[in-house]
Amino acid sequence: MATKISFTPTHNFPPRLGNFAKYPQTIPLYPLQPLNVSHRNCHLKAGSGSAAAAKVQALKEDLIESLNSDTSADSATASPSSSKLVLVVGGSGGVGQLVVASLLTRGIKSRLFLRDPDKATALFGDQDNEILEVLKADTRNSADLDPSMFEGVTHVICCTGTTAFPSRRWDGDNTPERVDWEGVRNLVSALPPSVKRLVLVSSVGVTKFNELPWSIMNLFGVLKYKKMGEDFVRISGLPFTIIRPGRLTDGPYTSYDLNTLLKATAGERRAVIIGQGDKLVGEASRLVVAEACIQALDIDFTEGNAYEISSVVGEGPGSDPKKWRDLFEAARNQ
Repeated sequence: MATKISFTPTHNFPPRLGNFAKYPQTIPLYPLQPLNVSHRNCHLKAGSGSAAAAKVQALKEDLIESLNSDTSADSATASPSSSKLVLVVGGSGGVGQLVVASLLTRGIKSRLFLRDPDKATALFGDQDNEILEVLKADTRNSADLDPSMFEGVTHVICCTGTTAFPSRRWDGDNTPERVDWEGVRNLVSALPPSVKRLVLVSSVGVTKFNELPWSIMNLFGVLKYKKMGEDFVRISGLPFTIIRPGRLTDGPYTSYDLNTLLKATAGERRAVIIGQGDKLVGEASRLVVAEACIQALDIDFTEGNAYEISSVVGEGPGSDPKKWRDLFEAARNQ
């Protein structure tokens, strides 16, 4: 039975903070390595015969050579793929594409909600339904979210979003109110209580949308509606973690195929800063944000907390669970 929640928004709605407290914004840095890749579960669409095989092999060799960390060590510490079914909402967006690609490389089964399911093949190639399941759904419409669509889901990563200011992405009623508030509310209301963790991607500045300079970003309500979405998650009774990135940088800026996604790196901006209390400012690589979402699924003490995240020039944690745990732990202990 899906959890149904009634909620009436108000500008003065008080957040249920739980363990959320104010912490200094900076903590020790670790390197974010390029995306760790295994083609074990990636059945890519390419040319025919040996040409396709050569293309995949060349890509693999190029990626392996570019890694600065031991990929076998990363694989050894990855969570067992059989223990999860991760629902990704917003998987065709910049962060969402990287979340899905990274789950595929880890062999973690995923379910993807897309308004246009045909996008999945263009983005991620032909995948075995046992590793990537794609369903047509629009979180803006509660009627789309049938309880059967959540069967077996153990974890959820919600990285939906739109632009802060009017743009072509607002076409079709894709506004902050519809996406960041109503969409999140509808999704959370439909999730079963058996979900082990919901990770919501929000934004820095959501608690200060009436203050400069955040009030400029909030001229059309994006920070207000993201905060309303956060507050609804907090009172839902579901175990959650909120990730609040700074201004998003690095690709993908649009829809790329899986080959391109797997080549993505954070450039020189691989060092990670995590804070609490909505004091952090700066930029955040989309790769950093995607990796933070996946890592948070398995870190017990991130439950019930919100974390701001940014990335700067330097080396960082890659996909090393221990280094990410240390980063989140340092933020909690400040």
